Amino acid sequence: MPVMPIVIILAGGRGARFLASGGYGSKLQAPLAGKTVLQHTLDAVKASGLPWHLEDGGRPGMGDSIAAAVRATWSAASRFGAERGGWLILPADLPLIRAGTLHVVATALLDHEVVVPIYHGQRGHPVGFSARCGQALLDLGGDHGAAPVIQAYAAIEIVVNDVGCVTDIDTIDDLKVVEQLMNGA
Repeated sequence: MPVMPIVIILAGGRGARFLASGGYGSKLQAPLAGKTVLQHTLDAVKASGLPWHLEDGGRPGMGDSIAAAVRATWSAASRFGAERGGWLILPADLPLIRAGTLHVVATALLDHEVVVPIYHGQRGHPVGFSARCGQALLDLGGDHGAAPVIQAYAAIEIVVNDVGCVTDIDTIDDLKVVEQLMNGA
């Protein structure tokens, strides 16, 4: 049985655009249909059945957060003698993401080094990285995320029917749009 990737949920951002738009507190703790934004994302990840790691350490940039989470999960896998199955990088502000999308990316990752979901021509999340990308992910830093790794490994794109992979919460208006989508508007 193949080793499945670990979903890394990035929850350490400052949320500056959310605050600038009139929001208060953490966007991940903003109420949305009876739960927080973060809880909706976590519920989808848990429903996927994939292993996961919440990275909420408040690192200086997205690249730093990804590197820290890969380091934490790589070490855990090594301690138990497990083969690493790779990582799915998922920003925590995607409350509409579907568990099925996580599985589609995880399954495609068994045959490819980097997998990017596409919804109506737009790149989304989670982006999947095989274990072969581990060192490149560990070397990340700053605000740029994993774009250099995606380019270096010639990512394949997988079309998904999940608006949740491209619908993030950056502003109060984004929160309202997601609420409307949840209500079927």
